[in-house]
Amino acid sequence: MKHSPLHIALVGNPNSGKTSLFNALTGLNQQVGNFPGVTVDKKTGTLALEDGTNAELIDLPGTYSLYPRRADEWVAYKVLMNADGEEVTPDMVLLVADGSNLKRNLLFCSQILDLKIPVVVALTMNDLAEKKGIKIDVNGLATDLGVPIVLINPRKNKGLAELKKAVAQVAKNTSKSRQHDFIDCASLAPAAIQQVKAIFPQLSDYAAIHYLINHESFPLGDKEQKAIEQIEIANNFNPTKTQAEEIMQRYHRIRLTMQQNVVEPDPLGKKLFTEKLDNVLLHRTWGYLILLSVLFLLFQSIFWLAQFPMDGIEWVFQQIGGYLNGHLPEAWWSDLMVNGLVAGLSGIMVFVPQIMILFGLITILEDTGYMARISFLSDKLMRKVGLNGKSVMPMISGFACAVPAIMSTRNIENKKERLLTILITPLMSCSARLPVYTILISLVISNKYYFGFLSLQGLVMMGLYLLGTVMALIVSFVAKWLIHIKEKSFFILELPVYRSPRWKNAGITMIEKAKIFMRDAGRVIMVISLLLWFLSSYGPGDKIATLKAQTEIAIHQHPEQKAVLDRQLSTEKLQHSYAGILGKAIEPAIKPLGYDWKIGIALITSFAAREVFVGTMATLYSVEEDNNNSSLREKLQAAKHPDGTKVYTLPAALSLMVFYVLAMQCMSTLAVVKRETKSWKWPAIQFVYMTFLAYTMSWLVYHLFS
Repeated sequence: MKHSPLHIALVGNPNSGKTSLFNALTGLNQQVGNFPGVTVDKKTGTLALEDGTNAELIDLPGTYSLYPRRADEWVAYKVLMNADGEEVTPDMVLLVADGSNLKRNLLFCSQILDLKIPVVVALTMNDLAEKKGIKIDVNGLATDLGVPIVLINPRKNKGLAELKKAVAQVAKNTSKSRQHDFIDCASLAPAAIQQVKAIFPQLSDYAAIHYLINHESFPLGDKEQKAIEQIEIANNFNPTKTQAEEIMQRYHRIRLTMQQNVVEPDPLGKKLFTEKLDNVLLHRTWGYLILLSVLFLLFQSIFWLAQFPMDGIEWVFQQIGGYLNGHLPEAWWSDLMVNGLVAGLSGIMVFVPQIMILFGLITILEDTGYMARISFLSDKLMRKVGLNGKSVMPMISGFACAVPAIMSTRNIENKKERLLTILITPLMSCSARLPVYTILISLVISNKYYFGFLSLQGLVMMGLYLLGTVMALIVSFVAKWLIHIKEKSFFILELPVYRSPRWKNAGITMIEKAKIFMRDAGRVIMVISLLLWFLSSYGPGDKIATLKAQTEIAIHQHPEQKAVLDRQLSTEKLQHSYAGILGKAIEPAIKPLGYDWKIGIALITSFAAREVFVGTMATLYSVEEDNNNSSLREKLQAAKHPDGTKVYTLPAALSLMVFYVLAMQCMSTLAVVKRETKSWKWPAIQFVYMTFLAYTMSWLVYHLFS
């Protein structure tokens, strides 16, 4: 008979070393998904125990106590209370406690103990405790708590073997729970607790208290809910008073435990290195200058480091496309494979380096402890527009790509602030807009320098990035009054100590984020890429077939003009395709912005990816044979309306730049927003408000400069 695997919940306070321990125990044997009903990372991994058996380790979100306030804390709480609606419940708990902050960590630890779940305590940060002059009697503490305690250092793989041995020993006796409570829980509400336990005999006294306090959030039947309500009324149960009394009793007992087992130094002793460094990095002036420098380096590194692998991926797919074009027969299925499947796959793969590098760098910043300082420094500005300090990193990440930036909003606990951050992040100019900006600026802005080093083209480029940032903050300020999510915002941030980064941890994160992007956003990108291929390749009636036949006759008569005729056929096919017809249909709507139908087609095709604008223009503005070697810039400069006026004037080009700054033209971003919000409502709102904003601002710019 096959036994079900042991399920172990990994819990602990934030910054206690829980993630390091999870990675050290499971390595690459990890899976990342979402907890049911909420967008909170669910990490599970396989833990090989000393006796040769395997256990499933569930990494629960960090929390300070069993009284949750944030969505991620509720997830951890419900799993520990066996109230998350899942069939699998933890058989035991592996609790990570910070030895340098033992008093605070023991509060959560004592609450877990009183749930009567088998527990093993992993004591981390012992090197830091020693530097602080803290001495812990581990054996005495283990005896007082009634559970095994193991000293570990997951960053250096120390104590892991002993920890696995302790887990295996406790796993053999999971049916034996602790007999005594850490505090006298029954005295908090004696009659009410006994009445709840009469309904749920499996509960400990302390778990019964939580059923009285939070039963509305538990998956109970109407009969049980009404019974608990009656118990509360009959016993005049006061949740706030009971909770306050419990916490006071716990800290009293923790104080006695600490006095017996922990020697702490004089609090007026010398400052640690971390505190000295914070005097500089959190300084009112230097702190912000250093922050801007770090963000500038991060921003530049994403572009610089990602450029080489992105170019390599594009080259590989160009070679694949070229090879298939040269060896496959001319047929609809070969065109679908080359211009639909391969092009769509290229559009997915080309973003992977940016995603991996971005999350790798963010993980390094988190590991060193500086990420928390970034949130701390930016919180004041962010709060004025309805956000908080944790919103700044997704917004900065949006300069590289909105997809991973929106994925990184998961660390924002407040629902409203997280939603606002998701809604405005696409306004930050991502790297896909760069080719559009570059070609348009070179068309209408002279290559002029001020003071010998300030480039006018560079200033315009910077202005476009600044416009997106300012508009994001304005939109957030307005939206905070329109989104009615009543949830108190707590920006409680513990500043961790500075440490050297763990490269292995960064590598694991990079791989996991790439897999999530490929699996979730990639599928949607692929489907819409194939749809766009169809819309650009086919049209109503037999017009395209007639054009092909006419081109074949012309090539037969003038074989030396084959290249020019093929390019003209591509342009005419696009014009008469469903996408082209759509471009003509929307021309009256975009004409007030200074655009023609060809720009309309580019606006449609660049919905797959903004940089497609340049490729679309290259196809549309094909010219006669004598000008065939001219650059795209020269082709666009020569482009004229039917009345002979230039298409790309200064007002039209500036209007188009502003449109690309503000418009939602990225299907992968919409797909990720849908995934993160679990609804099409917010992507639809995002698409509508950004399109309206882009249209209005582009119209203003066009008429202002005309």
